[in-house]
Amino acid sequence: MKKISFQMIAILLASAMLLASVSALFAQPILRNDIVVDAPQEDDPLSPEPPQSDGETNAPQEEPEDVPEENIPQPPQTPATANYIKAKVNGLNLRSGPGSGYSSVGYIDAGDMVALITKEGAWYKTKYKNKTAYISASELYTEEYNMAKASQDVIEEVIGEGLLLLGHPYIYGAIRFHDGAGNKLKNFDPTKYDCSSLMQYIFYHGAGINLNMTTRTQVKQGTYVAKSDLRRGDLMFFTNSTRYNKTGTERIGHVALYLGDNYILHTASDYAVIEPISAQRWKYYIESRRFF
Repeated sequence: MKKISFQMIAILLASAMLLASVSALFAQPILRNDIVVDAPQEDDPLSPEPPQSDGETNAPQEEPEDVPEENIPQPPQTPATANYIKAKVNGLNLRSGPGSGYSSVGYIDAGDMVALITKEGAWYKTKYKNKTAYISASELYTEEYNMAKASQDVIEEVIGEGLLLLGHPYIYGAIRFHDGAGNKLKNFDPTKYDCSSLMQYIFYHGAGINLNMTTRTQVKQGTYVAKSDLRRGDLMFFTNSTRYNKTGTERIGHVALYLGDNYILHTASDYAVIEPISAQRWKYYIESRRFF
């Protein structure tokens, strides 16, 4: 009886040891090519983060190099131009609307110009006597003309004031806008100018500059400019037939605003106009003054 019991205990112990070995074997992770394949748990802090879905990466990004502004290719710049309409014939009407059936508001002669605002069909839109006006766009009567603008905007502001007054009649001794110091005068009429009162008005409204009241005092203002150095925005001073033989500033009898390309904006004997400087007027030329 004791012999059987001892054998049975031995068998039971062996069975227990075998069972323990098998259990330990199945408790180890399965290895394939040395890679652990048992899945990480959802809350495992060592689990890899899911891949980014928006293309982001945790890798450090290189900052783009700063390229000096002067080395950045720039698109070609088109020089700013002032755009005009030049008449090809004398007595060319400007009208209140875009058609020959509209009333005439004035006229310009061959070589004279007005500002080009836009083209509407067969007509150019402009400003004349401070109102909207139209002039034929037919090649028989007009052509577009461009010249370079000034480098300073204030000069174009002064010219722009003058463009609004084209067509207003010349009135010798017209009442000035102010007394030369900016004090406005009574009875000023914004539709009537002589040469010096026109310049005074546009310099005041375009640049806040107070010009004196006559050509003979205006010529003492600004900075002297040689004839060979004339540029857009300079004031040009001339004598005339009645003052030709006088001396000093008493010779001065006319003033005009130089636009470039031998063109001036002024008023003389008829109405405010943009026209080329005639050979006769060049004979009367005395000097120029610059304010900008």
